[in-house]
Formats: sequence, C-alpha cells, structure tokens
Amino acid sequence: MKPVIAIVGRPNVGKSTLFNFLTKSRDA
Repeated sequence: MKPVIAIVGRPNVGKSTLFNFLTKSRDA
C-alpha cells in the first residue's frame, strides 16, 4: 500500500490533487 492512498483518503482535496499529480509523474 502506498502512502498516497492515505493522503487521498483525507478531506484535503487540494493536497490530494497535488499529490495525485506528483504520484502520476513518479509512476510514469
């Protein structure tokens, strides 16, 4: 399990979007 899931699960939508972008960039 990645720590990204925990952040995305949080009510922080702004941070979630930012983290999602970073995660996608890293996954790419």
